[in-house]
Amino acid sequence: MLMPQSHRRAICTALFTEGVLIAKKDFNAKKHVNIPGVTNLEVIKALQSLNSRGFVRTKFSWQYYYYFLTAEGVAHLREYLHLPEAIVPKTMIKDAPAPAPAAYPRREQSDRFAKKEAAPGDHAPVFRGGVSRPSPAAAPRQ
Repeated sequence: MLMPQSHRRAICTALFTEGVLIAKKDFNAKKHVNIPGVTNLEVIKALQSLNSRGFVRTKFSWQYYYYFLTAEGVAHLREYLHLPEAIVPKTMIKDAPAPAPAAYPRREQSDRFAKKEAAPGDHAPVFRGGVSRPSPAAAPRQ
């Protein structure tokens, strides 16, 4: 698709800085949400061209195109935009691992869970009949 060089450069710059780009499947939209001054159709067609050359991967879900930059695409855009090797897309920057959480201090054992003394040896528990059912001796037989 014919488009101004400035629009193509803006699309490639946005793709390279983030590493991903999203475009709604709306070919009649007058502007793209993330790239000012560029139509949605120009973004879709430019990235379709990069996809056919293997520089981006495309996923389509819920009427949105999701474009992911590949390693070959990084090299191509770095050459196209004249960028040094030190600059990489945000998706390829590895974050420092989060520090491990500090161990929680142990609480002292409360007396509630401590073992109690056993019952004395001569203790014999007494079980009396329940109140909901009569005992078998008291029930009349027929």
